[in-house]
Amino acid sequence: QVQLVESGGGLVQPGESLRLSCAASGSIFSFVAMGWYRQAPGKQRELVARITSIGVTNYADSVKGRFTISRDDTKKTVYLQMNSLKPEDTAVYYCNGDPLVYTWGQGTQVTVSS
Repeated sequence: QVQLVESGGGLVQPGESLRLSCAASGSIFSFVAMGWYRQAPGKQRELVARITSIGVTNYADSVKGRFTISRDDTKKTVYLQMNSLKPEDTAVYYCNGDPLVYTWGQGTQVTVSS
């Protein structure tokens, strides 16, 4: 079984940055793309960034140019660098495969507020 543990969230002001980490344990499928998802209160969970096994990235329009997803296969960790954060980015952030082949972790809360 694969366990995903997200970390790095917190409370920041608009315009500031955060770096989220998603550490995986267990036998992961290295050929599966990984994504960062977020769910804001009252909203559906949405995919905001993904990275394939060969490093091809995709971003939701809402975060394009501000967020960068990366992966370190030696550490079995996926990162999300979030710059120029906006209040609209406030959500619980989760990582998972794309497609959703793993069990959801607990997520990490990102709150952007002045």
